[in-house]
Amino acid sequence: MTVYVDHTHLGRHVTGLERITLELFSPKALAPLEVAPVMAHGTGRMIATQTFGLPLRLTDPSSILLCPGFPPSPLLRPFAARVIPYIHDIFLLSRRADLNTRARLYMAPSFRLAVRSYPRFLVNSADTKRKLAAHCRPDAEITLYRPPVRNVFDLHADGRTEKAGGSSPFRLVALGTVEPRKNFVAAAKILAALRGRGFGDATLEIVGRRGWGDDWVVLARSPGVILHGYQSGDRVRQILQSADAFICTSHEEGLGLPLLEAQYAGLPIIAPDAAIFHEVLDRSGIFIDPSDPAAAAGTITAALSEPEWRTSFAARGAENLARWNALASADRGAVIDLIATLSQRRIRTARTPASHDPKGRGITP
Repeated sequence: MTVYVDHTHLGRHVTGLERITLELFSPKALAPLEVAPVMAHGTGRMIATQTFGLPLRLTDPSSILLCPGFPPSPLLRPFAARVIPYIHDIFLLSRRADLNTRARLYMAPSFRLAVRSYPRFLVNSADTKRKLAAHCRPDAEITLYRPPVRNVFDLHADGRTEKAGGSSPFRLVALGTVEPRKNFVAAAKILAALRGRGFGDATLEIVGRRGWGDDWVVLARSPGVILHGYQSGDRVRQILQSADAFICTSHEEGLGLPLLEAQYAGLPIIAPDAAIFHEVLDRSGIFIDPSDPAAAAGTITAALSEPEWRTSFAARGAENLARWNALASADRGAVIDLIATLSQRRIRTARTPASHDPKGRGITP
């Protein structure tokens, strides 16, 4: 029995999706299971491997495939009982207006097919589980597999209090690809409102590559906005370390991993007042309505007017990271047991010819 893992999307820019794949779906993370990552170099080989290479590997009836990146291709449909997709979010269904052409034509149809027909899924948050359940089979098994949050940028909260007496401008920072779904334009409008509330020289630094759409052009024209583009881990560390607060204004997230990672720097985290962000941040966040810049600026100003707010938010962040990582640690054992049980079931099925599905449908648990 082999547990194949689709790693074909790795080797490009390292975003949250890639980091979660490496964190949760490496041979080390899934030990003692026998894991075989499936790699591909270049977009053409990635598509070919996802479309044809992965189904060929499942011709062994005892093998299993985990898909933590792209949705399973339609040719994997006959093997659905032995394929477990990892669902990061459902924006391929819920935010079609925010999708680029590749996502609409290549990813969304496969995602829709998998969500509606596959018998089991892994998900990154309780919020994603709730949203997925509204679209999948009534009998689908959905298992939480939350990622632990490591200090990937080597951040520290030391000296955070000393920043209080400085005269430098207030610095907001945001991470993510500049595209419509991330809604950075709303963050720029909140920045403008903050500048009218006593933060006259405030800046918004956005770290992330230029994606599709016109948002990059709009942001480049916005006063106080600094577009860094894609940066190395060391440069991201420097930017986060020197920031005063982290802001997220996304239309939708399945998790929001950078929000948790930024808490290692002791930063206050500003996020939309939505279920997923309450789940991730608990009591440590500053929750706003990104569609109302004036009200958002008022909420932020009030939170940062508290005595010793830097020390307070650093402590809240450390407490929240401990809470989240405890939840993630508990998930791992359940996921290993799920895969191991399924693997043993498939081995027994493979050794019993009479139990084979003669049509090869393979969609029942």
